Amino acid sequence: MPAPLYRHGDVLLQAAQRPSLPLRQQPHLTLAYGEVTGHSHRIAEVGAAQLYALGTQRTGDDVAGNIVASNTVAADQYLHVTAPHATLTHEEHGPIRLPTGWYRVWQQREYTPGSVRTVLD
Repeated sequence: MPAPLYRHGDVLLQAAQRPSLPLRQQPHLTLAYGEVTGHSHRIAEVGAAQLYALGTQRTGDDVAGNIVASNTVAADQYLHVTAPHATLTHEEHGPIRLPTGWYRVWQQREYTPGSVRTVLD
């Protein structure tokens, strides 16, 4: 059975096992920020989940370790829902209720001639 995949605008979450790679806990539950609108994809219930970034990369860095010019999150992240459920919210999208478990989180990417870039709201 394939792992459930959730799409919330330009943010995707897929049920996963806890990664064996080093994780760094984030001090917030915002999965991604909108570049233009200032809206965000975030978990509504404080204490229902924990957000992690892979390795030692800081939130806001790209995969090469460069600071991203906007306030978007370019690196893959993992969300651990520790409560029976957590609600993913955004001002322009309906809520998604996520059950307990680990989720890989990433933003949609698109090809443009000469580069692959993260899709931004």
